Amino acid sequence: MKLATLRTANGGTTAALATGADSYLTLPATDVGALLAQPEWRLVIEKAAETAGDQNIIAAGDADFATLLPRAGKVICCGLNYGDHIQEMGRDLPEYPTLFAKYADTLVGANDAVEVHGSGRVDWEAELAVVVGSELFHADEDQAREAIAGYTVANDVSMRDWQSRTLQWFQGKAWDGSTPVGPVMVTADEADQHFEVRGYVNGELVQQGNTSTLVFGPAQLLSYISQFTILRPGDLVLTGTPGGVGMGMTPPRFLKDGDVLTTEIDGIGRLENRFRIHAPVPANA
Repeated sequence: MKLATLRTANGGTTAALATGADSYLTLPATDVGALLAQPEWRLVIEKAAETAGDQNIIAAGDADFATLLPRAGKVICCGLNYGDHIQEMGRDLPEYPTLFAKYADTLVGANDAVEVHGSGRVDWEAELAVVVGSELFHADEDQAREAIAGYTVANDVSMRDWQSRTLQWFQGKAWDGSTPVGPVMVTADEADQHFEVRGYVNGELVQQGNTSTLVFGPAQLLSYISQFTILRPGDLVLTGTPGGVGMGMTPPRFLKDGDVLTTEIDGIGRLENRFRIHAPVPANA
C-alpha cells in the first residue's frame, strides 16, 4: 500500500490511500500518523475501501501533498551512515549511530517551497526515512523490524554555517519548514529490501547511493533508539545520506535562491522543492 497525507479544500488534511496511478481514496484520519495510531489501522483502510463513494476519491492530478507526518512525536535522524559520505567528511566508520533530533515543525510537503531566512550555506541530504508503526521500547532488531510501518523519502536540508558554529549539530538541522518528507509511505510488506536514493539540484545528479551500504540499517537504528527513548506509531527516523553533499565538494557548493532540489527513491516517489533563500544574518548574531 501507498499512503499519503493530502491537503483538503477546507484547509485541513486527510490520510489517503493510493488506488493505482490515477487516484487516492480518503481515509478516516487527518494524516498518516493519526491513521497509524489506530491499532487496527489496516482494518480501517479495508472498511473505508468497502464503503467509499465518489466523494472519497481524489484524482492524482489534484492531490496536494502535505508532509506525511505533520504531528510526528519524534523525528530522529542518523548522520554519517553511508561509507562514502563518512569518507568525504573525513571521518572513521562509527561504532555507534550518530543521532540528532528534529521537530515536526521542520517537516514540509513533497512539492512545497522551502523558505530559508538566515543561512547562506544551505546543503542537501537525500535520505530514506522509516515510519514507525507500533510502540517500541528496549526492542531487539527483530522486534524493531516488525514495528516498521513503511518507508518514505526525506531530505535532511542542513544549514552548514549554523551547524559548524559548535560541535553540536542541532542548530543547523532543526530549522522550521526545512525538511521535505513524502510524497507517500510505502508499507513495509510491499517495500523492497534495499533502496536506491538519489538527489538532484536543478536536474543535475549530485547524490546516489543504495541503502545496502548503510552502516546501521533501519531495524538496527530503531532498536538502538528504543534503548533510550520510546518510539510510537507515526514517529519518523531518517537513516542518513549518501556521498555528494555540497559541503563535501571542492570547492563547497550550496543551494542558491530559486534552486530546485529533487529527492527520489525508486519504488516510493520523489520530492521536488524550490528554495527561497533570503539574506543570511551576520555571523556573530
